[in-house]
Parts: sequence; C-alpha cells; structure tokens
Amino acid sequence: MPIEQRGVDTIPEAERTSGPRDLVAILLGSNLCLGVIVFGWLPVSFGLGLWGAVTSVVAGTVAGVLVTAPLALVSLRTATNLSTSSGAFFGVRGRLIGSVVGLLLSLGYTALTLWIGGDVMVGTLARLTGLPAGGPSHALVYALLAACTVIGAVCGYRLLLRMSKVLALGMIALLTLGFVAYAPDLTTAAPPDAPYLMGSFWPTWALSAVAAGLSGPIAFITLLGDYTRYISPRRHTPRAVLNATCLGLFAGLLIPQLFGTFTALAARASLDYAGPLVEASPTWYLLPLLLAAAAGSVGNAGLMLYSMGLDLDAIVPRASRTASTVIVAVVATVFVFLGHFAWDARSAMTSFVLLLTAIGTPWAVITLMGHLRCRGAYDAEALQVYNRRARGGVYWFRAGWEPRAAIAWTLGAGVGLLSVSTPFHEGPLLALTGGVDCSFVLSGVTGGLVYAVLRPRPEAAPATEPAGRIMTAVD
Repeated sequence: MPIEQRGVDTIPEAERTSGPRDLVAILLGSNLCLGVIVFGWLPVSFGLGLWGAVTSVVAGTVAGVLVTAPLALVSLRTATNLSTSSGAFFGVRGRLIGSVVGLLLSLGYTALTLWIGGDVMVGTLARLTGLPAGGPSHALVYALLAACTVIGAVCGYRLLLRMSKVLALGMIALLTLGFVAYAPDLTTAAPPDAPYLMGSFWPTWALSAVAAGLSGPIAFITLLGDYTRYISPRRHTPRAVLNATCLGLFAGLLIPQLFGTFTALAARASLDYAGPLVEASPTWYLLPLLLAAAAGSVGNAGLMLYSMGLDLDAIVPRASRTASTVIVAVVATVFVFLGHFAWDARSAMTSFVLLLTAIGTPWAVITLMGHLRCRGAYDAEALQVYNRRARGGVYWFRAGWEPRAAIAWTLGAGVGLLSVSTPFHEGPLLALTGGVDCSFVLSGVTGGLVYAVLRPRPEAAPATEPAGRIMTAVD
C-alpha cells in the first residue's frame, strides 16, 4: 500500500473517487471500538440505570449529529480538510483555531482509544495466558498498539478506508456475540456504589447527554472533511453525502455506546470499565473480546491519528504529513501512559469531553453559518495561501485573520468554559443554570449570535470571481 502524499492541499478532481457508501463505511467501521464503547459506560458510572442511560445517550447523539453532519458538505465543495476550509470565515491564518481544536480533539480520543483498548487487551491476556497485569505488560501492549496505529495513519486515507470496511462487518459480529455473552447478567439498575453524580436524576441525565451522547458527534467537527474531500460533488449530490454522514454517525456511535451501557450494567462497572468488563466475560468470549480490543483500537486510533497529522501539517506547513503523523503519535502515546498511571479514568474522560465540547461547538456553528452565507462557493486557491507560505487572496482579511469570526469564537468558547461542570472545574455561570451543565448550548448560541451581529452579510467570493492577488512570501 503506497503512502498517501496529500496533506491539506486541494485534492484534484481525478483523485476524488470515494462516494457516500465509503463515508458510511469509514464512520461505522472506525467507531466500533472500545474508545467509543467506553462512553456508554459513563452514564452508568454517573448513577443512571438502563432507561436513563439509553435515553440520555440517544438524545445527546441526535443533537450532536444535527449540528455536526452538515459540516461534511463544506469539504465536499472545497476539496480540503475542514480546518483549512474554515479559512473562508476565520481567515487563512485564523483557521489555525480549527486546526488547534481538531488537534486537541483527535489527541484526546486517540489516547483514550489506545488506553482503554490496551487495558482490555492486558486483562483478557491475563485470563487467557496468565500474563502479569503490571506496568510492563501495559507498556508493551500500548507500544504495540501505537506502532500498528502509526502504520495505518502514515499510509493514509485509502488504507484506512479498506480497514474500516473490514472492521464494519467484523466488529458488528464481535459485538453481537458480546450482547449474547453478557445478557445473562444484565440488570436495569445502576450499581449500588454509583449514586447520582449530580445529586439527582435530571441534572445527572443532562450531564450524561452531553458527556456521553453529544461528545461523540462533536468529536467529528473537524474530522468529517478528511473523508468528504475525497468525494466529488460532480458525481454525488450534497443530499446523498449529508444522508450518508447522518447514517454513519448515528450507527457508528449509537451501536458501540449502547453496547457499552449494556455491558457496564451487566458487569456492575461503576468506577472502572475495562477491569469489570474482562472479569464478567464468560471464558468463551475472551478471545473475541481480545480481537475486538486490538482491531477496533487500531482502526479508530489510526483514523484519529491521521487527522492529527493533517492538523499539525496545517499548523506547521513546512512539516510533511508523514512527519507530522509520527510526531503526534509520540505525543498521544505519552498521554496514554499518563491516562493509565496518573489519572482517574472517569474524571479525566468527563473533563476532557466537556471542555473540548465547550470550545469546539462555537467554531462549528460559525463555520456552518459561513457555509450557508456563501452558499457553498469557495475560492480553493485562496484557501491554500497559508499552506504555501504566501499572502493575499480573498480570505486574507486583516493579516490573515477575520477579527469578527475570531471574536465570536472567543466569546462563545469563553461562555462555554464559564458554564461547564467537570470533576476538576466548576464554571461560575452554573449558578444561572441551576447547576446543570448547559455549556454546549450556551457556547454555540453565544458564538452564533455574536457572529450574526458582527458579520451580517456574506463576503466570501465564489470560485468564479477574482480571488485577489496572492503574493508569495519571502522566506
């Protein structure tokens, strides 16, 4: 398999050979992994039973998909990734906001996938072979998973797409066996040592809807364009791409998350998921569980690492995509070790997803509003100005920044952080919402309203209009 040479440059029409079915396959296959499954455990660890956990996850996922899925249409028109495409609204330098947000999202989810996948692998190997479950075993498994992940991410989109197609079928079969394996122990009530995290049902349900349900689609706010840039708008309609995105996100996120809820209740998992999951598994399911942990982790982390490489390539244009991918792989592996040896799983996961949702949502809202205002018409050459270390073009605005979009995002993210509730941070605005975490809604609404007020008319030029002079920078 040849190594993909494309970074965040514009994909030529001749190479845009993917279609909506490929989009469904990559969103489904890459998400059927323990890194997504573990989010189904969060509601149970918060103290919710079967009904509360399922309804909160479904509600949060629906809301997240409605916000996230339309972003797939941006890169369908620009033929580059979403953070670079956002330069049409934030400026060719201002789009670094999206690159940093995307890098942080992918970094966290890559580390989480390798972390939980490695823990389950060590646990199953301990039961199957007597492997000692100490630090050296975890370190070896983490390193092996990271190495396999780097290979897939460096090879690029085509290999990851092939892997996702195989994983979509294989993981569905393995998870189906898992439902059968854990069904005899299923209970509808939360474990007795898991009281409502927020003190009562509805505040805890709201937290679960954001931390477990909404966070899944929000993780893709900068990732969707990595796949749709390979789809040609000449051969596939926006409606077909949007429908495929919604289907892929719904199925790809709900199936593993509901499996996580099901198994967490069956295993009575409250403070930890990996350990009780392995302990509660019948002997005959240990080998399928090991395969699911290994294959799913490599598939999901590989796709996240691929996106991280693109985001770092966008931030540092001098670095190649391959070099960027290796660098972020090392950083992600460091976070895996910190996650296992230094952090509390539930607190770290909850804080990470809530904080990133608070700062990522206003960026997504502003990008969607900009896309609607310019009616999907972009100047592809002008979007690449920063990547080519040049200046000028229709998206240069003020020294490469669109101040109004940057201000709107800053205020939206600020309000989100001030109204978020995590195990490590309680925002002062929580007093206004009765202690319920409404950071997702408040950050998105604030960012969108400020952007609408500051930028009332569309200004992005369509590709058929002059882009303005682009000047090559002197190094």
